[in-house]
Amino acid sequence: MELQFIFTQDKAKYIVIYEQLKEKIIQQVVSPNEKLPSKRKLAEQLNVSIHTVKEAYEQLASEGFIYSAERAGYFVSPYEMEWQQPVSIQTRKTIEEYKVVYNFQSGQVDEQVFPLREWLKIYKKQLVSNYIPNADWQGEYHLREQIAAYVKKSRGVSCNVEQIYIYSGTQHQLQELCRFSGPAQTAIEEPGFKRAAAVFQQSRLPVEYVVVDEKGAAIPRSDCRMYYVTPAHQFPLGMVMPIDRKLDLVKWAEESGAYIIEDDYDAEFRYKGTPIPPLAQIDQLQRVIYFGTFSKTLIPSLRMSYMILPMDLVQPFNQFNAAQKSTVSRMEQRVVAEFMKNGLYTKHIAKMRTLYRKKREKLLTCIQQMLGEEFEVIGDSAGLHIVLKLPEWLDEDQAIELAAEAGITIDPISSSYQTMTVKRFTMIGYGAIPLEKMEEAVRLLASVWKISR
Repeated sequence: MELQFIFTQDKAKYIVIYEQLKEKIIQQVVSPNEKLPSKRKLAEQLNVSIHTVKEAYEQLASEGFIYSAERAGYFVSPYEMEWQQPVSIQTRKTIEEYKVVYNFQSGQVDEQVFPLREWLKIYKKQLVSNYIPNADWQGEYHLREQIAAYVKKSRGVSCNVEQIYIYSGTQHQLQELCRFSGPAQTAIEEPGFKRAAAVFQQSRLPVEYVVVDEKGAAIPRSDCRMYYVTPAHQFPLGMVMPIDRKLDLVKWAEESGAYIIEDDYDAEFRYKGTPIPPLAQIDQLQRVIYFGTFSKTLIPSLRMSYMILPMDLVQPFNQFNAAQKSTVSRMEQRVVAEFMKNGLYTKHIAKMRTLYRKKREKLLTCIQQMLGEEFEVIGDSAGLHIVLKLPEWLDEDQAIELAAEAGITIDPISSSYQTMTVKRFTMIGYGAIPLEKMEEAVRLLASVWKISR
């Protein structure tokens, strides 16, 4: 028998052998009455002293896990009872175990209308081109050119290629910002994007959770270096930040020397009122770091996003990352660049905006007709989800579990709070559900929610 052990710096070797061999016995990796390696043989195998193995064996023997036979060695004790703790049998399914019939989760898109044929045509073209070398660490130059042109035209944000960085998602680029910034005070909306909050927490940065009001993100009280906000469509509550609050935030950043991280995650989809300029346009990238993503406009599985830095941060950020390489597939970067260059990207967004507008209108009509006034709709003027304020007789946990039992997935709001407990709201994302399925999905949801009353 050859046994494997993993030694650590914080424990004596005989303790490691004792603990890991005991676990192997409990988990029945070794069988009852099975002979263990001799002390000398195990010592040679592990490159430790015989005394180390002897101490481990003697401790196990004193606890009854192994026994010794004269001139025969050590053996695993027979099981008179199950040492391993019995696994508790769950009588109720977890949310993940229910079969999904209707997907009302946020952050999803309608995959049925993705222009797959055009995408594959470009992909095959790039596949036979010079795709072997890595992309520049900032990202493919031609993709950054297209992004610069796109944000100028669609968002009024002027920048050059050197200010743009391609990453594999919002969390990734936020992690890189945290590493670059160092142990500085940060702030984020409350409630806010939980994965962004997790990045700040995992980076061990001090965080102020700024409670949002009817205008969205408020002014932080602390002297922070970075403030993460979602002004175009506050996540998750959905309000659109008015121009006066945006001006207040820009003024605050200028006076305090802070940087605002503006996550424009679904700004392409606005259904009420005239377009409101992003913070990055008002500020023209002086104190605003702009985040964009292809997850909502193309497909989430693409895992491609971009960050635009103020010009004064470009050189120090490049120096800090001098040894880095691009972490995003060059092939897919080139495909997206060609997709944008050919006008297919803006054409696709226009098509999706029309479709999502219809879905939103259908969803709101169905909620009004089937759920009624007891369920208040919040944050429906933009984006790909709405918020439902639940009636007094239905809390978030009940709502999600009842929906899951019926095959409907919806997202909580409570997980977006870090300092408060809120159980009276839930999100309804309408990106993934086909328009023709919306009515029956809401009808089913209404039937399981109202029956619990």
